[in-house]
This record gives sequence, C-alpha cells and structure tokens, in this order.
Amino acid sequence: MKSEYNFEKAKKNPYVKMLKKQITIRLEQNTVNYFKNLAKDTGVPYQTLIDMYLTDCANKKKKLALRWSA
Repeated sequence: MKSEYNFEKAKKNPYVKMLKKQITIRLEQNTVNYFKNLAKDTGVPYQTLIDMYLTDCANKKKKLALRWSA
C-alpha cells in the first residue's frame, strides 16, 4: 500500500445520481407483513419489493383516489 495517493486525475462517479436515498418511513404493520410474505414467495428482499412497487407507481404517474369523509 502506498503512503500517499494522487487523485488529481480522478473522475467523479457517473452513477452517483442513481444511488438510492435512505429515508425513514412509517408503514402500517399489515403493509410490511404483506411485502415480507411476498418476499418469502419471491426470494426478493421486502424492502426491494417496496422500492420496486413505488418506482413502478412513480414511473406510471399513478394517482391515489383519495376520499375524505366529513
């Protein structure tokens, strides 16, 4: 291992914008359980399944049908 490294010619990572952002989100336990059970069936981690689902919704510009009761 060198004692010093020269990074003058280093390039920025072109994929840095594609990295995922870590957040905290509150989900109902039933929702988490649904995705955990789906993860067992598919072999895909439940957090990845949630991300895939939300990404699909965003890409398709899905809108929620909200109805507020008085």
